[in-house]
Amino acid sequence: MLEVEGLQVYYGDAPALRGVSLGIDDGEFVAVAGSNGAGKTTLLRTIVGLNRPRSGTIRLQGKRIDGQPPFKVAEAGITYVPQDRGLFPWMTTSENLDMGSYLKHAREKREETLREVYEIFPVLKERENQMAGTLSGGEQQMLAIGRALMCRPKVLMLDEPSVGLAPFLVQKIFKNIKEIHMRGTTVLLVEQNVRAAFSFSNESYVLENGQIVLEGKGKDLLENELVRKSYLAL
Repeated sequence: MLEVEGLQVYYGDAPALRGVSLGIDDGEFVAVAGSNGAGKTTLLRTIVGLNRPRSGTIRLQGKRIDGQPPFKVAEAGITYVPQDRGLFPWMTTSENLDMGSYLKHAREKREETLREVYEIFPVLKERENQMAGTLSGGEQQMLAIGRALMCRPKVLMLDEPSVGLAPFLVQKIFKNIKEIHMRGTTVLLVEQNVRAAFSFSNESYVLENGQIVLEGKGKDLLENELVRKSYLAL
């Protein structure tokens, strides 16, 4: 479904990604974990066209999308939920969700998709007339994910959805993401919470200093000595 090969990204003269390669099969749940500054957000931003790679390729279903503007990447089928959620605070929950269905194929199935979003996040139905800026942190994260789903993506990319949330909400959000995956959406998750991310994912990667240093099945990596010492404090 999505293939990243030899990706090199720089901020000025400083390398942010150094030859990153990874692949995601159709219907897979892939997690990328790493510490702050490892390059996780840069990876997602580059895939969606917000950063331009110096070299390397990005393919969606075999077609190159590297170097394309973000709206073209969205049209191709990738949606991105940024760490800051990117909501419109002075618009209602319903209006924010509506903004997610601006693509032609998404508009045609807006009502069907909206029902699915409300099934996954019933609280959004309860808050549909409430201003997004007045929602709790957990509700705002649900709204950001729900709006991305309104695009009917082939690949849903999430950047640190657990940031700033209480532990019980983190588990709830991850269960929601797993449900989205079980309904057929391919998921690429970037996350510092290694235990949660790897427990839910199929394939997983560890990114350090802009390079992939480990890859494998999520639950297998939780037993890896480097992961246990560096990320799980065991």
